[in-house]
Amino acid sequence: MSSFIDPPTWSGPSSDPADEQFGDVVTATTLEEADAFDAVLVGEPYDGAVISRAGAAAGPRALRESLSGVKTHHFGSGPVRSVADLGDVPIPDGSVADVQRAVRERAAAIHEREALPVFLGGDNSLTYSNVAPLLGDASVGVVNIDAHLDVRETRDGPTSGTPYRQLHEAGLDGYACLGARHFETSTAYHEFVREHGGAVVTATETAADPAGAVERALAALEDVDRLYCSVDIDVLDAPYCGVSAPTPGGLLPREVFDIVGRLAADDRLAGFEVVECAPPLDESGRTVDAAARTVAHALAGWAA
Repeated sequence: MSSFIDPPTWSGPSSDPADEQFGDVVTATTLEEADAFDAVLVGEPYDGAVISRAGAAAGPRALRESLSGVKTHHFGSGPVRSVADLGDVPIPDGSVADVQRAVRERAAAIHEREALPVFLGGDNSLTYSNVAPLLGDASVGVVNIDAHLDVRETRDGPTSGTPYRQLHEAGLDGYACLGARHFETSTAYHEFVREHGGAVVTATETAADPAGAVERALAALEDVDRLYCSVDIDVLDAPYCGVSAPTPGGLLPREVFDIVGRLAADDRLAGFEVVECAPPLDESGRTVDAAARTVAHALAGWAA
């Protein structure tokens, strides 16, 4: 199996020469050349672990297509540049555990480079694969921007609902969830997070004060050496949300953008991902567009 499937050719669709878009600045690269860039995109086209409806395997391609037409200029940090694309991680046949092992191997190689890895999912089960290589050498905390806690037990094997349980069992040092919905988790799982010193900021609290929500998350993770930020796009309110499990009461896209920009500006950031974007379940591409702009805001925060 090759290391990565070749990335697509990027191009910006605008005919206005003043419109610099991500399609004009993202370039294909190899793992060996990744250190020449501030950030590298990595596709993970897999949805074999979703608990409900599939569709996230189509996420990386759609996210790239949408992002290519987004302009690079951010009013606070200026234009985003120095971004490359490694292509997609090859997904083997086999069980979810088999896939997690294979993806973890590729993620480990990416984390060895200087560029910030930005993983384009794909379902939430691969969060385990993306974060696990960071554990051990330094303390690691995750900010999970999500409607769900995803700390289910791995009774019959891993699923998209188990990654943070797996990471805790592997030695994760800190966890905070922003955007969690009432009536979307079980009491036992909330208790698990509290027993492990984690923080949960509800969707209502997060929407009322995004900056304060980020401060609460970072306060819970103040002692860790490295941060990883995961955005499960089902954190968005149902009207914006073409995903496996859309529910009402979530965040607006602008709130997610604000949160992500603040978190990405933390110099401890060691990785970022957007997961569970399912284009076949999306209405008019609104979720794909929100997810692609979430990536843009993370890149802008990191560049700042």
